[in-house]
Amino acid sequence: MKWVTLVLIAALTWFQYSLWLSKGGWRDMWRLQDQVATQEEKNQALTLRNNALTAEVNDLAEGQDAIAEIARVDLGYIQDGETYYRLVDHR
Repeated sequence: MKWVTLVLIAALTWFQYSLWLSKGGWRDMWRLQDQVATQEEKNQALTLRNNALTAEVNDLAEGQDAIAEIARVDLGYIQDGETYYRLVDHR
């Protein structure tokens, strides 16, 4: 009877070790859950960036307003009949 108890205690100890500390145990699961959460945050940020870029591409492909706006801001484009005012800060 005593040896059966020792065998059962040893088996229970082995199973607890496997559950908590071995590869694929709880500790690995928690680490992987943290990695998944971090990757999901990165993916969400990249999805937002991709959506903004897609919207900009669609604006450039379909409308002249976006092209005119980029020309005005980046290149200083002025259309005929417009007056250009430049404000200079005196510091």
